[in-house]
Amino acid sequence: MNKALIQVLASWCFWGLAHAQANADLPEVRVSGGLIEQRQFDTPGSVQRIDAERIRSSGPQVNLSDVLTTVPGVVALNRNNYAQDIQISIRGFGSRAAFGLRGIKLLADGIPASTPDGQGQASTISLTSVDRIEVLSGPLAQIHGNATGGVIQTFTREAADHPEALTQLYVGSFGLRRSDWQLSGRTGHVGVVADFSTLDTQGYRANSAARRSQLNTVFTLDSAPGTRHKFIVNLFEMPLAQDPVGLNASQLATPWVAGIRSVEGGVRKTVHQEQVGWVMNHRIQGDLSLSTRLYRGDRSNLQYQAGTGSSANEGTWVGLQRQYHGLGAQLQGRHDAAIPVLWTAGLELDQSGEQRQGGASLSGQINGLPNRNEWNQANTQDVFVQANWLLSDHYTLVTGVRNSSVKLRSADQYLIDRVDGSGRVTYHATNPVLGLTWHTSPQINLYANTGRGFETPTLAEIAYTVAPSANPPVQGTFNSPLRAATSRHTEIGAKYAPGDGSRLNIAWFEITTQNEIVTDFSSGGRTAFKNATQTQRQGLELGWLQRWGKHWRSDASLTAMRAVYDPGFSTVSVSGVTPTITTIATGNRLPAIPDRLGFAALHWSQSGWGAQPFGWMASLEWLGRSRLWANDTNTAAAAGYGMVNVRLRHRQAWAGGSLEPYLAVDNINDQRAIGSVIVNQAASRFFEPALPRNWVLGLQAKWAL
Repeated sequence: MNKALIQVLASWCFWGLAHAQANADLPEVRVSGGLIEQRQFDTPGSVQRIDAERIRSSGPQVNLSDVLTTVPGVVALNRNNYAQDIQISIRGFGSRAAFGLRGIKLLADGIPASTPDGQGQASTISLTSVDRIEVLSGPLAQIHGNATGGVIQTFTREAADHPEALTQLYVGSFGLRRSDWQLSGRTGHVGVVADFSTLDTQGYRANSAARRSQLNTVFTLDSAPGTRHKFIVNLFEMPLAQDPVGLNASQLATPWVAGIRSVEGGVRKTVHQEQVGWVMNHRIQGDLSLSTRLYRGDRSNLQYQAGTGSSANEGTWVGLQRQYHGLGAQLQGRHDAAIPVLWTAGLELDQSGEQRQGGASLSGQINGLPNRNEWNQANTQDVFVQANWLLSDHYTLVTGVRNSSVKLRSADQYLIDRVDGSGRVTYHATNPVLGLTWHTSPQINLYANTGRGFETPTLAEIAYTVAPSANPPVQGTFNSPLRAATSRHTEIGAKYAPGDGSRLNIAWFEITTQNEIVTDFSSGGRTAFKNATQTQRQGLELGWLQRWGKHWRSDASLTAMRAVYDPGFSTVSVSGVTPTITTIATGNRLPAIPDRLGFAALHWSQSGWGAQPFGWMASLEWLGRSRLWANDTNTAAAAGYGMVNVRLRHRQAWAGGSLEPYLAVDNINDQRAIGSVIVNQAASRFFEPALPRNWVLGLQAKWAL
């Protein structure tokens, strides 16, 4: 991404602020600043809110990455591979994930969508019924516990006051078919939102077809004044998600092909998940309230992976049966004394256990008996407290601390191979946060904060160790010496609202991480991890919203980040049967973290940007990023790119509701690019191509019942 373009966009932002129009109102936004809700403008940290209008305008609402491109500091990469999910990192945390989310806490209606060891699946979020998304980064995120380089929270829409129905139908490039059917209404003290969606796609690349369906239902019961119960039922079914795997550099000339052994090995994944939850908010008296949550779920995965043997149709399979559950309670109140204080305190207990098996496959079918069978379990026990001290009209102090205990355990039930993978380890951490906001004027807030965080290995990362003289060199023994990474976060920022139609947020951050968890060696589909000595992340983030009178508005975000190993470290590699040492030099960039990332959009509405605009609406978007390193040695990289997207829709009144056709063309400039990278892939098949020019045509209808 060109530096000159960043300068032009930054100049555009400041020019817009200097010419802000105070009569173009932006609504006041409230968010969760750590664990206490407050005005977004007053929060002493980086927290962004994405509203329903933005989510709906993104298109089919399949991938969380489609709506996170506007958030500074967030790298949202779409693998275009439903077998591996999207890749999201926040200020560099989560970038090494080979599949799903890592190092980021994901919450849906207050229920964790991340396991206690820090793994998560964004595909289980039902975007079609989401009302808003909040993204929290920086020191305040650390009060959410283990593996919270950032926090992403989604909230299902409120039930409509009167019964209504909504349907969305989409078709698009590469065989995309998307449908959504939603019922919503309220009678007396009971409300319901029931949403069922389906997805069917052939995919851009060979062996990338997928089918899935999802039900998200939320019942609300206002049992008494100040008391609300929320009952959540979520079902997710993905009977097919083919995996085209990564490409090596020589294959990028034909990016639509599948990777080596993908087709012959029948590489794919199936998922079934059921989850139920209960959340209660109860006002005890005055400002004192109690929030509780209780949830449980079951998830089954069966995944066929490409092999490394002499036959192309030979591979491996991994299956798991997971049960997870948890509970939490949080008191919140206000104490008015010489210094008024808003406070909250609580506890959380979460557990995930899974039976994991694996073995050989042939042409995408299980071949023979399992050669892996183990029980894996992760538990967390956390207590926390946060207090916002209202020192004066000009200063607010935020203090908080969280004590966490994370236990990982594996019981190996397959000992025929004479390798015992059993083991257990417990990690403890007490992490404080401290922040100060200076309300210099109604238009300007300045803030600074600092905090400490930690990130334990996942059960997948602690499952293997390197034994260079063995065959294979990566053994299935529990890697108990692997330590949790610890980090110190510092952030300084400013929030500027010169007029009701303008918002500008600027944040500078620095993060030092000790014992960063990195790849040690990969072989035969197994990866062993180790601790690097230290990493440094420094960055500058800018976010801007602007209304230009009644009909026009724009938004932009810019991120410049330097994420390096400092000092370097060494890893093991094997050439033939001889182990060798690979040195990662001091100053090498962390993989999958671009130095520069940008987004800019211009929006027009025929009737103006009211609560629900009608008539024609159009958007022109640009997004781009710089080079993306694919490995720790910085010898392979995906080039940067800039893409242009256009969106057009028309909303009109219909049957007591609305009718809205939709057209989008993404990558209209047909930029050939790499969408994401598989970090440190052992066979150098790092690259997952982005989509070429593609289109989506949709229709949304909402009517009263």
